[in-house]
Amino acid sequence: MHELSLAMDVCRITEDHVGRSSLGLVREVGVEVGDRSGVEFGTFEFCLESLLSAPPFVNARPQIERTPGDELRVTYVEVDDGDSSD
Repeated sequence: MHELSLAMDVCRITEDHVGRSSLGLVREVGVEVGDRSGVEFGTFEFCLESLLSAPPFVNARPQIERTPGDELRVTYVEVDDGDSSD
């Protein structure tokens, strides 16, 4: 099941971006998945949801956008900065 390893890579990329100490502040991770990428969408979504809802993440959620191409990329990471006006 390569979808689990891909979801783990998304989490690793997120950690590289925000740092290990801020993983609990991650709220959303945007990912583009192409229809021709070879990724089984439902399985990937399940794996990513499972990983992002467990420590060291807290309640992060994936925002997955399906595209017609063959890409698989992290597009953004939303972090809770403590500003209640967001």
